[in-house]
Formats: sequence, C-alpha cells, structure tokens
Amino acid sequence: MSSNRRPEAAAPAACIGGLVPFSTVDWPGQLAAVVFVAGCPWRCHYCHNPALQARAGDLVWEDVRALLERRRGLLDGVVFSGGEPLSDAALPRMVAEARTLGFKVGLHTAGIYPRQLQAMLGHLDWVGLDIKTVPAGYAALTGRRHSAAPVWTSLELLLSWGGSFECRTTWSPAWLDEAALLDLAQTLADRGVQNYAVQGYRKAAGPPADILGESAQKRLHGLFQNFSWR
Repeated sequence: MSSNRRPEAAAPAACIGGLVPFSTVDWPGQLAAVVFVAGCPWRCHYCHNPALQARAGDLVWEDVRALLERRRGLLDGVVFSGGEPLSDAALPRMVAEARTLGFKVGLHTAGIYPRQLQAMLGHLDWVGLDIKTVPAGYAALTGRRHSAAPVWTSLELLLSWGGSFECRTTWSPAWLDEAALLDLAQTLADRGVQNYAVQGYRKAAGPPADILGESAQKRLHGLFQNFSWR
C-alpha cells in the first residue's frame, strides 16, 4: 500500500567558518567557546572578518559539538558570532544542542534580521548587538540601502526582552567623529540601554588605530550603568 506521507526534509547544514575553543573577551564575564557562522549580506568597509561574508565554511557542526562535549565543566557558554549568525537556518539547532550539553548561549548580531532574533530570544542568555553608526550613516558603511531600520527594530526587541545584552560600536573618527559617537550614545542611553562598549578600530592585531579621548570616555561612563572602552 502506497503512502501519501512526504519524506521529512533534512535538517539544514550549518555553515561554520571558524572556531575559538576558549575566549575571555567575547562574552563579558564568561569563559566561552566562539563559533563563527559564515554568511553576511552587508559589506562593511572596515569588516575584520571579510572571509566570513560568503556562505562558505570548512568546519562541520558535529566536530564542533564533539569539542564542546569535551569542554563541559571547563566553559561557561558558547557564543555564536559571524558573519551574521542569524543568517544561518541551522542556528536554532546548534543553539538547542549547545544548551542540551549544559552551556549558556550568547549571540553576536548586527541586528540585520529582527524576525529571526525575536524567534531566538527565548533560547539565549546574552546578546551582543552591534550599533555601527548613526542611522543616517548606515548605508554608506554597510553598502546596503535601508540597513539602519532593522537594527533599531532589533534594539527595541532586546529592550523589551528583559534578558542581558550589550550594545557596542566599533569606532574610528574616519566614519564617526567623537561628537557623533556621543550623540549616538546619548540616543542609546535615552532608549534604556544600560551596557555599552566602544571598540577601537584595528587594522590588524594590536592596539586601536585611534584612541577615544578621556573626556569622551568620562561622559560615556556617566551615561550607562556599564561602559567599557576596548
């Protein structure tokens, strides 16, 4: 007797472009492994991971999971970074399996996909949201028109979520002078952001190319419950 049941679709394969087995800097206060998910629709001119913009990766999730199994009890959590991890249909499965292993889960996102972010929030313990520049500057920085709108929608989702999150801005006066950065920070503080970090742009490994002035850092410390210059 023939059956009309359709075969189940295969689970989407993850596209993993890199792995850091141990990090103290990718999730504040936590010891974490970092899984770099390949694929991003934006083309930010200062991107420090341009190899992760394409949907191409050499690592297999099953091998990453095996490493995580060996590191139970040694790590606090797993951070999914990128690229843009929310671009990968396999992310929910990877997050679920990491949680099954007993890890807390963090996410780095540029806020490109607010719908996917909303669907994931109930499964996350922490989010790092990139706020790249003032809204008017997004198109020039990302190479994509109308790229600011989803970021601010993602921010509103995080503010309503009630979970732990941090906003951070990679800064250089080449695309965001101190006055504009302070205006951006004031906007974030007015919206209710409590944790904010400014990361100095680095052309390569080493110190930032430019150092944010002491007066600007002092003002930023006064705007947020937690502020850090990295």
